[in-house]
Amino acid sequence: MDYINAFWVGGLICALVQILMEKTKMMPGRIMVLLVCTGAVLGAVGIYEPFQEYAGAGASVPLLGFGNVLWKGIKEAVDADGFIGIFKGGFTSSAVGVSAALVFAYIASLIFQPKMKK
Repeated sequence: MDYINAFWVGGLICALVQILMEKTKMMPGRIMVLLVCTGAVLGAVGIYEPFQEYAGAGASVPLLGFGNVLWKGIKEAVDADGFIGIFKGGFTSSAVGVSAALVFAYIASLIFQPKMKK
């Protein structure tokens, strides 16, 4: 049942984003920022944690999950270090994910030898 919940919640998030892209004049970059900010706000309000427990990877993998990770990192860093935690919390909480994305993108570029578009 966990797989089914992850699948339909992740699919619903993707479908809503696709509708935003098709029916509004919002650029993809702005939609991505909207998703990250929404994840952070839902985490701050306390809604995201039960949502993530129900949906699993369907909620944690999309950009909503990244916003929530940033929020959790900043909250923990502010509790531990005070004001300076606002600036370092997001970096420490998301460092592994960002580093993995860079490493895997580099490996993919070596394997597939991308070319510039003409």
